[in-house]
Amino acid sequence: MLRELVSEHASRGSMLSGLEQSVVLSDLDAATSLDCRERDISGRSVVIFVEDQLSAGLALIELDGTARRMVLCPPDLDPSRLPQVIVDAEADAIVVGKDQRLSGDFPGVSIIRCGLPLAPRVEKASETCLTEWALLTSGTSGPPKIVAHTLDSLSDPIRSEGTGAVLGTWATFFDIRRYGGLQAFLRAIIGGCSLVLSHPHESVADYLQRVIAHDVTHMNGTPSHWRRALMTPDVRRFQPVYVRMSGEIADQSLLDGMRLAFPLIEMVNVYGSTEAGVAFEVRDGLEGFPTSVVESGGDVEVRVVDGELRVRSARTAMRYLGLAAPRLRDDDGFVSTNDMVERRDGRWYFGGRRDGVINVGGLKVHPEEVETLINRHDQVRASLVKGRANPITGKIVVAEIVLKSVPTTEKGGEQVAAIKEEILAMCRSRLPVHKVPATIRVVESLEMSAGGKLVRRNA
Repeated sequence: MLRELVSEHASRGSMLSGLEQSVVLSDLDAATSLDCRERDISGRSVVIFVEDQLSAGLALIELDGTARRMVLCPPDLDPSRLPQVIVDAEADAIVVGKDQRLSGDFPGVSIIRCGLPLAPRVEKASETCLTEWALLTSGTSGPPKIVAHTLDSLSDPIRSEGTGAVLGTWATFFDIRRYGGLQAFLRAIIGGCSLVLSHPHESVADYLQRVIAHDVTHMNGTPSHWRRALMTPDVRRFQPVYVRMSGEIADQSLLDGMRLAFPLIEMVNVYGSTEAGVAFEVRDGLEGFPTSVVESGGDVEVRVVDGELRVRSARTAMRYLGLAAPRLRDDDGFVSTNDMVERRDGRWYFGGRRDGVINVGGLKVHPEEVETLINRHDQVRASLVKGRANPITGKIVVAEIVLKSVPTTEKGGEQVAAIKEEILAMCRSRLPVHKVPATIRVVESLEMSAGGKLVRRNA
């Protein structure tokens, strides 16, 4: 139970810190953020639908071991989908913020309020249970699915590393109601550490200022998060000792940029997903992953089937929730990740998502492959490749790029044009013609989803 871990580390004074408020976690021994008695939620299926991360984190600690199931709703969940989540989760209670308004009626579902200030705890539940933890997928290719885990499956990658990779002050660009953010949250709780939470309306630059002020030593986020961080002036004052990246392909240009900005860090590139859990970690500072990951076996088994990664381990989820939910595992217990890989020169490299392919006249293009090449140009900070409708081929490849610095001289336009031509020449020399961008557009920034990933909308 999380509350037992909090009590165990009470002497450390660990805190959860939001944008404006902080809570000493050991205060939860005698106080509560919920406006109900523990026996009123004991053994129930509870949907957590609060607006802020701090309240969500407190609810997770208090409900684990008391509720039979917790469903973590991310802040950007469309409220119109909430009734279906309640049905699929067989929920009989929903946790919302103290002043939060809910639209619609939920017959038979108790409304529980959560937030600060803490109130004295009246009583404790007489019985405990093994709580099922349920997370929602991003829903980029349809309605979000509900993925059922246990605390053991979620925390196994943390416990297997030992406390050495956990101890410190943590921060995360992720929201803790998503898999990547939940990993940071659990690392903090298990290690008895403090955690500094981001705010959805807070810029990366402003969040980094708070991270620096709290002397954060450990932090995780997507490659897109870290690319934005490297563009902020304050990144020079941030000197973590441990950095994790997950959720997207980390190409060599980013890995080299991280090493240049943070020369003393332990940098871990993590491969995992909400369904598969953490499958493996890469610590050698190189893009892709060693062949030993697939060949070694062990507690986490990784296969490549028809170019797709599949994973089986105690870290993978148990199932999807809901009567119409699809099957999660195959007959051998493996989870299909939808991520395509290719073996080159004794190493595996990510190609992209199976469902993210651009079809150019019947020929397939993984946008991530083209982005990885474009990002190698020394003037490119980030890129986004997508498909644009074409009457002849159906789609053509186009690219948007963010430059490290935009020329401001009278000849700035000529310099940008020269950079574009250099990128196109590089693409033509290393890619088949159907993968070469038809156009390249310079933009100030690339759109990022609430989960910290590049938004891939075809033009």
